Amino acid sequence: MSKCPYASFSDWVGFMDGVELAVCASNLADKQFAEIVACCDLSLIGKRLIGAFYVHISALPALDPVLQAYERSAYQYLQQSITPTLIKFSTSQPKVSYLFYPDFDTDPHPALQHSIQVDLSTGQVGNRDYLNTDNPFVLHRKETFVTSDYPHYTEFAELTRQQDALGLLANSRDIGTRLGWQQRLRSHRIELHGHRLACPLNASHTPPKIDRHKAALVRTALSKPVRSALEAGLFTPNTTFFDYGCGHGGDVQRIAEQGFSGSGWDPYYQPGTPCTTADIVNLGYVINVIENPSERRDALVTAWKLTQKVLIVSAQVLIEDRIRGTVIYGDGVITRRNTFQKNYEQEELKVYIDQVLGVDAIPVALGIYFVFRDEVQAQSFRASRFRSRTTTPRVKASVRRFEEYKELLAPLMAFVSDRGRLPLAEEIQDFMPLQAEFGSLRKAFQVVLQATHAQEWDAIADKRRQDLLVYLALSHFSRRPKLREFTSVVQNDIKSLFCGYQQACAAADLMLLSLGNLEIIGTRCQTSSIGKKLSNSLWVHMSAIEALDPLLRLYEGCASRTIGRPEEANVIKFHCRQPKISYLVYPDFDTDPHPALYTSVQVDLRDLHVSYRDYDLGDNPPVLHQKDLLVMSDYPLYEKFAKLSRQEEDWGLLENWEKIRDRRGWLKCLENHCAELKGYRVVWRKDADPYRVKLMKSAIRARQEK
Repeated sequence: MSKCPYASFSDWVGFMDGVELAVCASNLADKQFAEIVACCDLSLIGKRLIGAFYVHISALPALDPVLQAYERSAYQYLQQSITPTLIKFSTSQPKVSYLFYPDFDTDPHPALQHSIQVDLSTGQVGNRDYLNTDNPFVLHRKETFVTSDYPHYTEFAELTRQQDALGLLANSRDIGTRLGWQQRLRSHRIELHGHRLACPLNASHTPPKIDRHKAALVRTALSKPVRSALEAGLFTPNTTFFDYGCGHGGDVQRIAEQGFSGSGWDPYYQPGTPCTTADIVNLGYVINVIENPSERRDALVTAWKLTQKVLIVSAQVLIEDRIRGTVIYGDGVITRRNTFQKNYEQEELKVYIDQVLGVDAIPVALGIYFVFRDEVQAQSFRASRFRSRTTTPRVKASVRRFEEYKELLAPLMAFVSDRGRLPLAEEIQDFMPLQAEFGSLRKAFQVVLQATHAQEWDAIADKRRQDLLVYLALSHFSRRPKLREFTSVVQNDIKSLFCGYQQACAAADLMLLSLGNLEIIGTRCQTSSIGKKLSNSLWVHMSAIEALDPLLRLYEGCASRTIGRPEEANVIKFHCRQPKISYLVYPDFDTDPHPALYTSVQVDLRDLHVSYRDYDLGDNPPVLHQKDLLVMSDYPLYEKFAKLSRQEEDWGLLENWEKIRDRRGWLKCLENHCAELKGYRVVWRKDADPYRVKLMKSAIRARQEK
């Protein structure tokens, strides 16, 4: 912070405390006041105008100490304790004013209601009331009065940036009063909704011209919605593709490079391309850039009419409380690039698609939905999202008959590993040679059981049973399908693994009821054999989710059915005391021994609200410890993680969790223990004090002996 360039005034401040204020005030030298003015000019905090310097009361402690003392000398003339909003230092004469703006935080341009002025040269105090004034003074650029850590600083600054961009703050002399400011807003056809700008929709105003085409991005890779469909296996040989609202045509080009036939239409970039039907139609980030609700609906309906198998619908999703750099218009906003953006809540987007098309859209990720023409295919896709991976049990014993028929038995082992059951009568056509050799598939499988552990096959069957229960429980939130709406293979799974469909649904509903009891969820989290357990949460790597307790899988499924699982997320946080799930993104999970949190996506299961937070990696983000606890023992880097955790425990680095939650605290902990990290190894700091190192080594030996 800059200091006032003088020594004599500091001496004057000290002297002033022991002398009658009236005498000091009357003897205030011109030179001393000039130094006060210089101090105002040099301040990095506050707003400097002609003849005055203004600062918010909260920023007073951040001012130069000499200005603070100057204000205290004025305050002592007051007859009562006051809590003003702003303090005004006059730079033309030795006066300090206390200004009252009761609505400073809530009103974007609050009006002055009262002022108290202290004349330090005479000691006189003047009061003025503006409460009943027809045209009071109003404030602009509120962020200039406060420090950057003020709770509303960012909100104030963003409003000012928008107003500057629109020319609203030019010729500030004309907008210093309420009437002048209102006239400026009217002339620019702008309204204020809180701290956000809006274009009025009344008939007296001409609708703004929106540059829709500017919303189209030039892509260097497949868009996330189309990539999601490709990764989900929706593209098969001979699949046709059409991109409705294709923009520059990047997805069409890259789908063609994948070997699929495709084309696209766009009203601005590809207006001459005919709109043709296709197996898969993409409506990618189109409905959110159309400002007219009627046109928006028509675009969705038209894309659905062109769809033969699957429609991909995506739109921007509102995941933060406010949108930066925008002006409200209709049910969306006008961005800085003069494009329109309708930002949906995740669940709002699903409701919109479902109501317009009369479907049950499937969420795949934030703002991305698949809509299937065939209900059987839709149910098959839904069920596949909750199928856990299994591996065929290894051969444990040498059985002569198994060795003789090993190749013939392999397809049967693969089928049971995949489905958790033996093939039914209508499925045995692929196993006819095996049936002929052994008389029945059940007898053939008895040979397999002799060479493997029966418990492993039981575990596979139980896992498949759990997969179906989780899926059926989650289907309760939309429309639970009829048995005939499943593929024949899933129907057979249900028949074999349960006594019947009704019994399976009843068991699923009982599971779902358990979710309403947070005590049960908390107990399952704290007794989980998988994951890192904290007092109020369970942390699990995404790779281990399938091995969790079925009730916890269902708990997470309630979140992922709403937003899909964010593809970048690699850690899931189960909240035990609140019905919430968080998806955490650690980009360097495998490579950094203590990776920093990059993004958090939290789903509140009470209202399905999605909140999103980015962390500044250059600042002080949260960091992750004991990564081995988050993964399964078969994770490729498990041993590496576990070895580091054991070493850090021996060194006493993990004893105080509160102090090592963030990067700064963790680095401080390492420094205090004379330690540093070399990859996945803790080593002594080269600049550490030898005596301190000796003490640390003694403490390490003591821990190891325990």
